[in-house]
Amino acid sequence: MSEYSLISSRLAPLARRRAFSWRSPRARAVVYQVLAIGFIAFLVWLLVSTTLANMKARGIQSGFDFLAQPAGFDIGEGWLNYDSNNSYWKAFLVGLVNTLRVALVGIVLTTVLGTLLGIGRFSRNALVRGLCYGYVELFRNIPVLLQLLMWYLLFAEYLPNIDQALHLGKLIYVSKNGISYPVPVWQLGQTLTLCGLVAGSVASFIYTRQARRHFDNTGHVRPTFWVSLALISGASLAGWLLGGAPSEWNIPHLTETQVEGGGALSPEYLAVLIGLVLYTSAYVAEVVRSGVASVALGQHEASASLGLSRNQSMRLVVLPQALRVIIPPLTSQYLNLTKNSSLAVAVGYPDLVSIANTSLNQTGRAVECIAIVMLIYLMTSLATSGLMNWLNGRAAIKER
Repeated sequence: MSEYSLISSRLAPLARRRAFSWRSPRARAVVYQVLAIGFIAFLVWLLVSTTLANMKARGIQSGFDFLAQPAGFDIGEGWLNYDSNNSYWKAFLVGLVNTLRVALVGIVLTTVLGTLLGIGRFSRNALVRGLCYGYVELFRNIPVLLQLLMWYLLFAEYLPNIDQALHLGKLIYVSKNGISYPVPVWQLGQTLTLCGLVAGSVASFIYTRQARRHFDNTGHVRPTFWVSLALISGASLAGWLLGGAPSEWNIPHLTETQVEGGGALSPEYLAVLIGLVLYTSAYVAEVVRSGVASVALGQHEASASLGLSRNQSMRLVVLPQALRVIIPPLTSQYLNLTKNSSLAVAVGYPDLVSIANTSLNQTGRAVECIAIVMLIYLMTSLATSGLMNWLNGRAAIKER
């Protein structure tokens, strides 16, 4: 008998796969999940079929064919070219873009302001600590809808009329119509500048990671802010020069009835954005404060023993460890900001909910319009949660 046969004969036979057994917790869990999914699917089918039957009995039209019909109404503002002859689906698209304008810009501003406020709660200056504390207690205890209405009424009441618009060098105009400002005429140079901005941001991210890894290995701190700023600025400038260095601007000018040309931020948009940012940043400040407080005091002492300044200790030692506590509740605040943007209808901002209400009133397709709004908010919330979960996985402590 060969050596291989001898070894094979001594090996234990492979365990046979066990058949289904109700005593197995895993098997019971699978059965319960299948039954639960089936029950939910039955409820959904029952709800949809009953709704369609009742609508048909009352002569109410149903279906999403109305999306291809002309909308017949104008939208006050938006980045997309739209007029009343366009279809309903494009009107919904304009509303979605307007909602994202508030949500994305609001998330960035909320993160910056909330982080500064949260860190300010640990300042050695009593005045700074008191101001940060007062801000948090003031804005998070006033309902967000009242804050939106307050900012809108302030803009409508105290901003000057269009014929008395405030201006800065006849370039920026501020009036009851909002803020008008110069914008570049889009050409190839602007496109290449944007590409350079993205490339510089990627290079800055790679350099920052390498600098952090170098700090972990050697304890030596490399400059990151100025190097990142140089990479982003240099790449953007290179793209602008390669595109022919365009310098044409669309400058707003004042007429008897309005400010024409340039870009504009309406009072409705500003009221929604400022209200949501001030309200949500108060909660983000508490999230950051609790995350920083969760880091052990020994970490502060260890960073001080390495010769790091208070700012370096906060940026390089404390905040990276606090992220694993900050990110989960921060995700909830981002979702709340996105969903609270639906309150923009109260101040007349044409967001997704406002467009859906107008479409509902004109077509009578209540179920369809509400379903579209629910689906879009669900998809944006899932996308936000997925991105933040990925970031949370990156920030989590890796066991070795």
